[in-house]
Amino acid sequence: MAPRQAAYPFSGPNASTSSSVAQSRFQHQQPLTQPSPPASLHHNALSQQQQRRPFPAPPTPGASPNASQASLLLPPSQRQQAGPNSNATLNVPSPRGGQPLKSKNSDTSLRSAQSSFGQSISDKYSLGTDPSFWGADLAINTPEPDDHIHNPDPRRDRKNDKGGTIFTARGIANLGCLLILALGLVTLFAGFPLITYFTQHPLTTLGGYNLGGINSSGQVPSMTGNWALIDKDTPQEAYTYTSYQDGSTLELVFSDEFNVDGRSFLPGDDPYWEAVDLHYWGTNNLEWYDPEQMTTKNGSLVITLDKIPNHGLQYKGGMMTTWNKFCFTGGLILVNALLPGSNSVQGLWPAAWTMGNLGRAGFGASLDGMWPYSYDSCDVGTLPNQTMPDGTPPAAASGGYDGQPLSYLPGQRLSACTCQGEIHPGPVRTDGTFVGRSAPEIDILEAQVAATGTGHVSQSAQFAPFNAHYKWDNSSTNAIFHMSKFELNSYRGGQYQMTTSGIGDVNQQCYELTGGCYDIYGFEYAPGATGFITWVSEGQASWTVMGTGLGPDPLTQIGQRTIPEEPLYVILNLGMSENFGDVDFDHLTFPSHFEIDWVRVYQPKDAVNVGCDPDGFPTTEYINMYPDAYTNPNLTVSGAIHLRRL
Repeated sequence: MAPRQAAYPFSGPNASTSSSVAQSRFQHQQPLTQPSPPASLHHNALSQQQQRRPFPAPPTPGASPNASQASLLLPPSQRQQAGPNSNATLNVPSPRGGQPLKSKNSDTSLRSAQSSFGQSISDKYSLGTDPSFWGADLAINTPEPDDHIHNPDPRRDRKNDKGGTIFTARGIANLGCLLILALGLVTLFAGFPLITYFTQHPLTTLGGYNLGGINSSGQVPSMTGNWALIDKDTPQEAYTYTSYQDGSTLELVFSDEFNVDGRSFLPGDDPYWEAVDLHYWGTNNLEWYDPEQMTTKNGSLVITLDKIPNHGLQYKGGMMTTWNKFCFTGGLILVNALLPGSNSVQGLWPAAWTMGNLGRAGFGASLDGMWPYSYDSCDVGTLPNQTMPDGTPPAAASGGYDGQPLSYLPGQRLSACTCQGEIHPGPVRTDGTFVGRSAPEIDILEAQVAATGTGHVSQSAQFAPFNAHYKWDNSSTNAIFHMSKFELNSYRGGQYQMTTSGIGDVNQQCYELTGGCYDIYGFEYAPGATGFITWVSEGQASWTVMGTGLGPDPLTQIGQRTIPEEPLYVILNLGMSENFGDVDFDHLTFPSHFEIDWVRVYQPKDAVNVGCDPDGFPTTEYINMYPDAYTNPNLTVSGAIHLRRL
């Protein structure tokens, strides 16, 4: 097919100029522009001959344009300067970059015309409207380099169309990367939680709202006012402590330095401590416990006992606890205390002690059938008075003092004998039986003055059920004394408790009215049947009771009593009671002050167990079932609370 012809606006004798120049012109981006008509044409109408003159045909391929035609290839500005009859030659670049083309009808090089007229950038690179002059063969049968893209060939493309194999180095690498990525994501979001669950120790609430002590939004609470479990004022050197039992390093898990003066311990005012407002009728105390008697001053907690009539009583004292707020299981608790009054006057009863969270001190209904049990057997030891309906065994029926019944306890309320479907906080063993639960007690100190006028402390733990005649195995392997001034207490118990108690003299200068010094008291313990309790006085180990000393008693037909496994909370109080000892009303000085410099709790690094509702020994759900028993101090027996269960 012949290329499309371009029309040229020139005629005359030079019309035979070769079209190769025109083609070259178009190849080098020079647009064709029709020249302006001669000036004479503006005076009169074109002659009839001129009007009838046909438009010149395009140049014949292979012919060169004459000078007149070549001038038409110039830009209009240059063409006007050259004139319509100019014989100037054009220097037309070759389409293939060779020597410039020249007119066959001119002796003068076309280059001279180019040098006579300047050539603009747009003249040099502009393209004509006809692609056939661009230098490419556009014939339909002429192959082009990209024909294979848009001209399918079934035979040629058969290999590509049938696909390939993924088992190539590249395919394996791609799939391998995807597989590694998928396995990594599955491990991160599914495997990692499972791995950590089975390889790490279970998390606890650490006394907070959620795991690890976080709040409901997953954040660790940062409360102003120094309310963290560890007091910010605790010195760095007190963050660890050496075990009295095996010399291992224990870490601090709770502390209160009481360095901020004027603290209030009314309900809701402190995250860990709460002062009670009640009469402690269970031990026939002579005072009313009032929250106003608890405050902080000069870097110490100050508990005041004063002779002020209150609620029909003549004295007013103070008691506060961490019940259901801070508890710990196992470890070491220490207090640095200044004892109240004088080392020579009897009657004051300062105490620092602990109790299982299922019983609230001062709230009798919560303690009925709970204190002081620490028992996990299903036998006669869980029954009222430790006897069967027929009055056996005889050692329990008449094994108390002077042939009296051994026990007046109502029986263990949450015993291992609890049947399925009955009320019990758990846990449940694999065989479907319940673990015996209770509210045991371990005392840090109870200070009193002997009749000889010497101050000493009793350091003890209370247990139930009881051995015959309250005689536990206190042989030298089970009752170990570390200080020569400590010995077994002659008081072994009574019909409401059996006690493992050691007594010893203390520094006589560490009383309010003598030298005013502080001393460190405490105990370290490991829960369980094979556990122990080691008490601390004046910063040293005073004596130890081993769990093996509380083994089965064939006379009363009871089993092993355990070193308390319940979560324990802390109690600090100052009062008076003739149940505890003689009271010298005439020589006591009021007000008297029991001061605590600090309280610190330590646990082994691999056995941290802080919280009042720990795994294995839950308390919260059961407490919430019976709010009256834990909030009404006037209820006395457990039977009353079952009528008001939520």
